[in-house]
Amino acid sequence: MQFENKNIANETEQAELLRELVEESVSEYQIPGAAFDNYHVKRGLREPDGSGVMAGVTRVCNAHGYIINEGERTPVEGALYYRGYRMSTLCENFVAENRFGFAECCYLLFFGRLPTKEQLEKFSRLISSYENLPARFDEDILMKAPSPSIMNKMATGVLSLYAYDDNPDDTSLANMLRQSMSLIARVPIIAAHAYAVNRHVFRGHSLNLHNPRPELSTAENFLRMLRSDKTYTDEEAKLLDLCLVVHAEHGGGNNSSFACRVLSSSGTDTYSAIGAAIGSLKGPRHGGANIKVQEMFDDIKSHLRDPRDDEELTDYLLKIMAGKAGDGSGLIYGMGHAIYTKSDPRALMLKSQARALAQKRGFGEDFALLESIERLTPEIFHRYKGVNKEMCANVDLYSGLIYRMLNIPVTMYTPLFAIARVAGWCAHRMEEYITAKRIIRPAYKCITPAKEYIPIDKR
Repeated sequence: MQFENKNIANETEQAELLRELVEESVSEYQIPGAAFDNYHVKRGLREPDGSGVMAGVTRVCNAHGYIINEGERTPVEGALYYRGYRMSTLCENFVAENRFGFAECCYLLFFGRLPTKEQLEKFSRLISSYENLPARFDEDILMKAPSPSIMNKMATGVLSLYAYDDNPDDTSLANMLRQSMSLIARVPIIAAHAYAVNRHVFRGHSLNLHNPRPELSTAENFLRMLRSDKTYTDEEAKLLDLCLVVHAEHGGGNNSSFACRVLSSSGTDTYSAIGAAIGSLKGPRHGGANIKVQEMFDDIKSHLRDPRDDEELTDYLLKIMAGKAGDGSGLIYGMGHAIYTKSDPRALMLKSQARALAQKRGFGEDFALLESIERLTPEIFHRYKGVNKEMCANVDLYSGLIYRMLNIPVTMYTPLFAIARVAGWCAHRMEEYITAKRIIRPAYKCITPAKEYIPIDKR
């Protein structure tokens, strides 16, 4: 294809030139499947049985979903440990004691121990002291270039905080800890304000920017900032707080935490590392799956005459798996996990909280449909794929229903995941930087043969 030195006239010509370039180059991005086998490449850093390649050691978290018995992967009930404490035990005790637990969860992830009342009070006050965004941050960062994606705006906002930090590149533990606590305080505000700008610019709503109150928990402040009338109930805030605890951490190997560790291993600043983690979490194969679950759920409901009919639901789930329904991906979102086999402890926790509230708020049929999807999918997967493997619901299947019952808009589902996971990302960043002291640099085999240069007039 020959190019002339002239300006592109219009968008139609621009699109046509781009199409030609794509047609000419698409083969350069295709790697034959045999190449991965020939060079013993672990695609996705996964072993043949689906388990992850061992890439590091951590004290922060253990997500346990199977055991290796005589070389075989044996399914077990899932368990999630934050610094050695079962996540489910933490949640159960926060509920039993009728108190907010996310700040305590952050303390535990950062310092490896449960705080005393005095330590938790001091930590919470310190977090609150960082809550205010820098002067004109809303106007200069969030409002001047509004984005249809809240997640992208959150990443932009986090990266922009670098410019307002008097000591952004200091990677001492003390400075990284300061930055981490400020991010826990500020990311919820950035998310809520980015949503308010989004509603105003793209949907014509009034612009309401509410500031946090230092005496409130993260969950209370988020609901207060999200809603135009600033109202919420204690029940709503406690349930959202529990969701934050459930989502706060999930080991160093999940995509966003690993992305954070990869960047941290290069010696870069905190804001760059956390911004990258947010970008990772946005993806529909990671945190963005909670939005995909909601879209799939709405699609299923719209195509079923009777959601209680197992045969009709099975037929439609088979169509989804075949790529003939849903978003065409062939994925039943909210089912299956890289680690968990028999059960995902996060899904169990959220499901237990969602059941009673669903009946109370008129979402009983929606809850029953999710249970049916959870019950039928393993057999459908076996029938369609011919693979008999343990498969359980993951955290995304029920989190969306809880958010819907809390009147949280779908576009904020993944941002809420990020608000919670900042705590885990920061803990992994500090651990990686302080202890690993080696840049993460895996190998890639290049299979393109050497070529001789051809002068431009002879091509």
